Amino acid sequence: MVRLEHYIPVGRARLRCGYTTGTCAAAAARAAAEALLTGLRPACVQVNTPEGIAVQTQPVEWSAGPGWVRCAVEKDGGDDPDVTSGIKIFAQVSRRPGERCAVDGGEGVGRVTLPGLDQPVGAAAINSVPRRMILQQLEQARQAAGETDGLRAVISVPSGEALAQKTFNPRLGIEGGISILGTSGIVRPMSEAALVDSIRLELDLLRAQGVRRLLAVPGNYGADYAKDHLGLRSRPAVWGNYLGESIDYAAGLGFESVLLVGHLGKLVKTAAGIFNTHSAVADGRREVLAAHTALAGGDRALVNGVYAAATTDGALAVLESAGLLKPVMASITRAVEEALSRRAGAGMEIQVVIFSHRFGLLGRTSGADDLLKRHQRDKNEATGGSGGL
Repeated sequence: MVRLEHYIPVGRARLRCGYTTGTCAAAAARAAAEALLTGLRPACVQVNTPEGIAVQTQPVEWSAGPGWVRCAVEKDGGDDPDVTSGIKIFAQVSRRPGERCAVDGGEGVGRVTLPGLDQPVGAAAINSVPRRMILQQLEQARQAAGETDGLRAVISVPSGEALAQKTFNPRLGIEGGISILGTSGIVRPMSEAALVDSIRLELDLLRAQGVRRLLAVPGNYGADYAKDHLGLRSRPAVWGNYLGESIDYAAGLGFESVLLVGHLGKLVKTAAGIFNTHSAVADGRREVLAAHTALAGGDRALVNGVYAAATTDGALAVLESAGLLKPVMASITRAVEEALSRRAGAGMEIQVVIFSHRFGLLGRTSGADDLLKRHQRDKNEATGGSGGL
């Protein structure tokens, strides 16, 4: 296996990145397609990831039959403690009459059984970005060989069904295996101590720059929403899953206020007092949604429907159909405000904006509008244009 020698600073550490299951599938598909169309098995293939980082891999475990070639790429998770690191992801490629290429899942790749996920019910759990990467590699191999027919790649993970039991796939209604994932194609290492250290270093820097009012987000979704929908152009502090430790540290540094902008899938957990929102630590999303559905007057059938939803957006769709979306989100937003205010203490104001990609703005805590106006009014005074005011 060719190691990806790409490193990032995380806190005071220097950690090696890896590549996603989607990148592995795309690389295996490219290698198998080249072998099918040229008769030569490439010793190495390169995939340019959406992140802009080129990944080179060595295909292994070749096999072939009438009209098809199959090979695997071993996943390199880098320094990230990922359950899929080291597994082999196979692609079997065959000719497909017509000009279009196609992708499907085989053994060990899950199937979607509930609505609300990236792929429709019945489809293989190969998310949109990996699908595009695989199709792109098939198309490039086809064009390079002058092939007029399309190609079909079937992605499989022999160990996938067993591995899926260590993930949230069964609860999400993805049955029979793992998902092929990755929006950037690259795995960035998740050392908890180093990540918390990195958050603290960023807060130290912002405070030293004179920032008083802090804009914070759990991740990219919140950053995009703050910019595109709230008009906040300053670069936010990214807290990841470590909301509790970040709030504690920010309060200790003497920040005047925090405006936290985040997706419901993360922030709903804080309504239950969960401040490390990583799925490996705690979940509680459906429990919170179901409890507040009951508090808002939902009957047993509605509570059961919300509890059974595979995603937060799925639960919101159930609530919208029942006409209870607004009162349930109002109840959850109050609980989020109480929990975060207790954590922040009396010395630091914290306000929250909660959204969903499908449903847009879902909730604002009682003082969020006022704090948002202060950020918008004073944004031109931001020190260096980053993190807050």
